[in-house]
Parts: sequence; structure tokens; C-alpha cells
Amino acid sequence: MDAVKIIDSRGSACPGPITDLAKAYRNSKVGDIMELWATDKGVKADAQAWATKTGNEILEVKEDPEKISIKIKINKR
Repeated sequence: MDAVKIIDSRGSACPGPITDLAKAYRNSKVGDIMELWATDKGVKADAQAWATKTGNEILEVKEDPEKISIKIKINKR
């Protein structure tokens, strides 16, 4: 399996993190794991909506004082 692709959107306000995710998605392939790092609280709902719309899967959502980390598996291109 390939390394996890980190998308660092910390400090970026909505819709920045999802825009960054969409850009990274264009260069991804099925089976890739991407991890979005963000500080905007709205990213959790936005990432879930994006995953549902694109047919991809949220594997994990973690929150710590520095960031929200969302792991996404690319199931569909």
C-alpha cells in the first residue's frame, strides 16, 4: 500500500480545506488513503458530505488541540 497523502489545510477557513481535498483527489487513484488536516471545525461535516457525494469513504476522524485529522479512502474516481 502507498503512503498516506497528507493534505495540510491548517489555518485555512471554509471552503479552503475541502478545496484542497478536491485538488488532491484529482491526482489520486482508487485505493489511495488521504489524510486531511484542518483547524476549521466545519471540516468534519464538509468532508462527510464530500465523501458521500464522490463515493469515497471516511475511515477516521480525530481531533486534538492542534488539528482535526480526517482519513479518507479513495474508492471511486
